[in-house]
Amino acid sequence: MEVQGRIKMIDETKTYGNNGFRKREIVVTTEEQYPQHILVEFVQDKCDLLNSYAVGQQVKISINLRGREWVNPQGETKYFNSIQGWRIENLEASQPAGDMPPVPPMEAFEPADDINEEDHDDLPF
Repeated sequence: MEVQGRIKMIDETKTYGNNGFRKREIVVTTEEQYPQHILVEFVQDKCDLLNSYAVGQQVKISINLRGREWVNPQGETKYFNSIQGWRIENLEASQPAGDMPPVPPMEAFEPADDINEEDHDDLPF
């Protein structure tokens, strides 16, 4: 399953218990007639997937739905759901690479006047 929308919030990675369980939450706002604010949690090594994302970016998150059963001290059974992310993709157009300078517009170049049509075959073999 997938959730698509704009990042509203990215929380810090939190560690729980003696085993070092890690969890990081992100909220994505869907862009539809009635926008929804969807909380998705990333756990363990997947927490680091969120490091290169920022609030406001348009993303697509691949998710798994998780469900748990819990019996409280009074003997009542309760059920809890969570949305767990395992992949995130940036949906915005990628920016041009920083190591390549931009190409000047065509008007910046002068036309070539010294072309000799007879010297068209300049291959060395």
